[in-house]
Amino acid sequence: MSLMQKVSGMAIEKMPKVISPKGHAIADYVMAAGAFTAAALFFKSGHKIAGIGALVAGVGELTNPLITNFPGGVWDVISFPTHGRVDVGLTSMVASIPRMMKLDGGMESKFFYMHAAAATTVVALTDFGSDGAQQRVAEAAK
Repeated sequence: MSLMQKVSGMAIEKMPKVISPKGHAIADYVMAAGAFTAAALFFKSGHKIAGIGALVAGVGELTNPLITNFPGGVWDVISFPTHGRVDVGLTSMVASIPRMMKLDGGMESKFFYMHAAAATTVVALTDFGSDGAQQRVAEAAK
């Protein structure tokens, strides 16, 4: 694990957990919509590689909440804590898209970095594992 990962992990642990499972679901769907919108705009402006990257990001952002057992989920495939771990992986993937797809560092790259930063913030502020989070998921499912 790199020093940067350790430092960011410590910072995330210290942040208050103020986003409920329902709020997290809403944020996930908004993030997915943003990625799909960016994909359409990138394709329209001729940036096909960035469009493909945004499309991949959107599919990941949409699939994760759809298969999670929480308010806003459709299929009960994974738990909410597992959803959080998948979110961390998705965020890392989104942040690496500009480098993987050799984007030039322009506005397209900035979109992916901002998207990853926003997703990281949502993950950092979400309570994935406490009894309170599990209780809110159970109450919302009633």
